[in-house]
Order: sequence, then structure tokens, then C-alpha cells
Amino acid sequence: MNLVSLQFKTISNYQTNLDKLTTLINQCEENSIIVAPEVCITGYDYNNFDLAINFSYTIIDTLLKLSTNKTICTTIINKRENKVFNTLYIFKNNKIIHTQDKVKLFTFGNEDDYFQYGDMNKINIIDIDGIEIASLICFELRFIDIWQQIKGADIILIPAMWGKLRKQNFESLTNALAIMNQCYVIASDSSNDDMASSSGIINPFGKEIRDDNKEIITIEFDNSNIKKMRRYMDVGIKYNKI
Repeated sequence: MNLVSLQFKTISNYQTNLDKLTTLINQCEENSIIVAPEVCITGYDYNNFDLAINFSYTIIDTLLKLSTNKTICTTIINKRENKVFNTLYIFKNNKIIHTQDKVKLFTFGNEDDYFQYGDMNKINIIDIDGIEIASLICFELRFIDIWQQIKGADIILIPAMWGKLRKQNFESLTNALAIMNQCYVIASDSSNDDMASSSGIINPFGKEIRDDNKEIITIEFDNSNIKKMRRYMDVGIKYNKI
């Protein structure tokens, strides 16, 4: 099984962005876990917010079809009960297997003017084929109490749209999360000109693989690395025997 981080630009044309994501996903091997940047299809298009919300149905339908023998994670703007959320979706084998709304909105970007806060209790570890997986959305990476909630995960997925001015912060925090939790972290960030890029995969030993010039970054998942690190450096994280 491969772990995959995608990295590409979001432009104003939603369909073009979706076509780009489709092309990249189709290039990934079967049984891959694929993470795409936060709201990578529509971006935070507040000037056309209703259009972005309505396009969510097209995004979901497309990703459901693409998820045959693949696990796909990204966030999508959606509306429920007259409230708008930035929601993380995990698709697998043509089904939505997990959703969670963003609980830490980036107020510097006025997200709280447009989105409802999600439920903190929805951030937890889920089991996918015997692998313990957790997810954080962009700004949530900064909150240590959330780190505690996902302690013990084998893989942490992080779709982001993280600003270029805080590029080092994104890299430092994702590296630290992998080291502290002794797990794999798949971090996917936008490569727009004002974004950090810095997409990559960090293994349980803290070794990072990043390349700002690549649209697809991938490594093979080796569960034994989690076992080795948690046995070698016992910090109280239990090993999930797969």
C-alpha cells in the first residue's frame, strides 16, 4: 500500500481543478491512501460562495467514482440545515466512510464569517482495514489538545491550505506530529503562489519526504516502522497489531 500526498494549484475554474485532481488520482496505484489539499477544487471562493457550495455535489460524485480500490481524503465546502461547513471526507471503494467538519476556523482569513465550527468530538481515530487513521484540517494542526485526541493513530491525514509566510511552521508541526505520535503523517498543501506547498510524508522516525516541485509524492507504507519506533522509544503509545 502506498501513501500519497498531492500538491497542485487551485484556479478559478472548478471543473478544471476537478479534472486535475482526477488525473492525479488516476496516476496513483490501487490501494493507495491519497490526501489532496484543503478545498482544492473551489478554494475559499467567497465571492462565488453559493456556486462553490452547489459544486460540492459534483465533487462528491466524482470522488466516489474515483475511490474504487483507493482511499481519498480532502475537504469540501458543503451546506447542511442552512449552515455551511468545511468538511473533511474520506472516500473508499465508492463510499463515504468518514466525515468531520473543521473545528478550528482560521479567523485571520475570516473563515468564521462564512463557516460554522465543527464538533470537537468528531475528531477521532477510525479503523480502515485494520489501520488506525486520524485526520486534521490545516489550522487544527496548531492545537495540542487535538493532538491528544488522536494519540495512537498509525497514519494522520492533513489536507491544508497553509500560507507561504508560515511555511516553516507547517513543516515543523507536521514533522513534530509524526515524531511525537510515532506514526506516518501525510500532509498535503496547496501550491498556489501564496501558499507554502511543503506537501510531503513523514515516517515514524521523523524522516520527511517533501518536494515543492512535485504534484505527487508517494512512499510505501511499512507498518513495521511504527512497531519498531514504539518499541524502541516507549513513550506510552500502544502499538496496533495489524
